[in-house]
Amino acid sequence: MPIDAAKALAAEPRTGEITWDRKDVQLYHLGIGAGVPATDPDELRYTLESRLHVLPSFATVAGAGSPGVISSLSMPGIEVDLARVLHGGQSLEVHRPIPAEGTATATGRIAAVYDKGKAAVLVMRTEVADADGPLWTNDAQIFVRGEGGWGGDRGPSARLDPPGGAPDRTVERHIREDQALLYRLSGDYNPLHADPEFAKVAGFERPILHGLCTYGMTLKAVVDTLLGGDVTRVRSYTTRFAGVVYPGETLRIRMWRQKAAVRVAVSAVERGDVPVLADTVVEHS
Repeated sequence: MPIDAAKALAAEPRTGEITWDRKDVQLYHLGIGAGVPATDPDELRYTLESRLHVLPSFATVAGAGSPGVISSLSMPGIEVDLARVLHGGQSLEVHRPIPAEGTATATGRIAAVYDKGKAAVLVMRTEVADADGPLWTNDAQIFVRGEGGWGGDRGPSARLDPPGGAPDRTVERHIREDQALLYRLSGDYNPLHADPEFAKVAGFERPILHGLCTYGMTLKAVVDTLLGGDVTRVRSYTTRFAGVVYPGETLRIRMWRQKAAVRVAVSAVERGDVPVLADTVVEHS
């Protein structure tokens, strides 16, 4: 069997040093649509080095995402065809505010392997700490189609009951035609997001936006709309990738206030509000 769950879970973690600076943070923020309008004081917090704060979702690309999902797929016990791999979900826990510049140690491992029948799910955990202690923990949920069915633990369900009532706030965010080209400069150079021919081979009509770009755009909307623009209030952020997004489309982001949390649903306006992010929760102080 290409996935040996016991071997994958017992494998030694991979550890490496990562670094980032203000330019990396600014590039990430521009990649998720910050800076519009360019002179807006609220946007300058994301783009001007003298006022810079760090949106927590930057953690998904800091140090170019090292150790990274692709490298984790080559860990002991895992031999998979990348064409069968889907990024199913992402969760982030922030232990303290992320500095605009830093050097840290990133430790990656397979935290869980689940058997969903027609697919296996790998939970790839990256824990990052600097000299002052833990900074953040990232979990990427990776679906590997065709690799389930060995009788293993199905794992927890990621599906949540839909929030009740009308959303407290709804905003729309337009995605530029070149958004994926800009976002990929933060480290994810998968040609699926840039090369039309590659996208067609993969089954898409044209290049698609990175799921983690939608993830970042959504968190920025929540922070700016319901958290007073204060990035330090975010404690955790979880989502399930429910569909693709194409550059040039518009995201409709619906938000429901809950106790110390915001429930979020994101859809693509031009395709009949088809869901693109689901089961999304931002926990905050």
